[in-house]
Amino acid sequence: MSSGEMTARFLGLGGHQIEDAAQVERLKNPPPKKCARAPWAETLPYGWKLCRLKSIANIRYGLGQPPPELSSGVAMIRATDVDAGRIRTTDLLRVDPDLLPQGRNPYLKAAEIIVVRSGAYTGDSAIIPTELEGAVAGYDMVATVTRASPHFVAYALLSQYVLQDQIHLLSLRAAQPHLNAEELGSIILMLPPSLREQERIVTYLDAICSAIDAAVAAKRHQIQALNSLRESLVEGVITRGVRTGAKTRPVNEEWIREIPAHWEVCRIKRIVSRVDYGISKSTEPDGRHPVLKMGHIQHGEIDFRHLDFVDEVTSDLLLETGDLLYNRTNSPDQVGKAAVFRRGRTDEVTFASYLVRLRTNHLANPYFLNYVVNCSRFLSFARRLAIPSVQQSNLNSTRYCRILIPKPPIKEQREIAAYLDDRMEETTRVITAIESQIITLNEYRKSLIHECVTGQRRISEEDLKRVRAHG
Repeated sequence: MSSGEMTARFLGLGGHQIEDAAQVERLKNPPPKKCARAPWAETLPYGWKLCRLKSIANIRYGLGQPPPELSSGVAMIRATDVDAGRIRTTDLLRVDPDLLPQGRNPYLKAAEIIVVRSGAYTGDSAIIPTELEGAVAGYDMVATVTRASPHFVAYALLSQYVLQDQIHLLSLRAAQPHLNAEELGSIILMLPPSLREQERIVTYLDAICSAIDAAVAAKRHQIQALNSLRESLVEGVITRGVRTGAKTRPVNEEWIREIPAHWEVCRIKRIVSRVDYGISKSTEPDGRHPVLKMGHIQHGEIDFRHLDFVDEVTSDLLLETGDLLYNRTNSPDQVGKAAVFRRGRTDEVTFASYLVRLRTNHLANPYFLNYVVNCSRFLSFARRLAIPSVQQSNLNSTRYCRILIPKPPIKEQREIAAYLDDRMEETTRVITAIESQIITLNEYRKSLIHECVTGQRRISEEDLKRVRAHG
């Protein structure tokens, strides 16, 4: 047995051939045992090597403190702009370039990799495209790959064996997910032996992932179109009804243009029997009474996940079936959103102080009212009445209850609510199916990346010809 074979067997590489002295030297310095015992390290393809990110890339920090915003300034990429290998450009913040700390090398170059270093998206990353060269990195890290294909490394950082098995484990050692440059540099990568093979894998993944991304974008566009149709339907029905042939009359007050001639227009305060602000008590993870907060109001319904609790609350602040909750304090684009409570008093649910509870009287159906106060024209008008403050707006109950709404006869309100319930259920079913398809596509994308960057799927020139033929 040769010395090379003995070294290979000692290091647990079985029958891998030792091709040169440099490879023998690399094998004498294996990754830490905790990585060598990982399943992905034990299935290293022939000829591939394990290396730390810091051995093939330079890592630096982005800006610790962003400079003042400037609408005509330079784009700054933040953690919220990074999304599984892609950079969202729709809401990029722009900052004053004259106030950037030049000593920190703030500007990004094409093919550098930005990595989220803190928060819920810690470890997520994306390569900088050519069109974003010259942007700056926010509170993130930047890897400049110098000894491998930057695009291959970018894909590797998105794979399960790096993102889930290494980065997430490192980042969760503290109460708040966090990753520093030393930890990022210690990440172990599986690297094909030649730059040509790395770039062949990149070319294949670029083609397939682009096709997947296009399919996902098309499906998201379908969802947007369905939501627009749904919104248009609601606005039409709550101001014209579902009965055909009804004569209409113009109103042209506040947000209401016209209504059927036999309908009325009234202020919200006329159709409610009580208005209440929620509790101000501190909540706990466990307790007797679930507490609804502003985050639980989603698209006209109440999301009962992630609840906090209190042990005591006065009985008059327990919610009853049909109670309407609206958000009185939130960001300017979220204030005023509302939802109807469909559970019962026996559930003993209460609500926090940023919410206001409206209980309708005999003149109104709460489910009809819920559709009214969540339509876009009503919300747009209501938000103009909100009082702005630092990053928030406040829409108090006095202002809210003065807003005009259409008021059909109570029987017709019930008809409209039932009709819209059926249509919303149908649309939601279609949207849910499309969202499931998007999840499947994204999971396939993740799986494909992992298989390619770990050598489980070997990419040949024939594979490239096939994807180019379909491109």
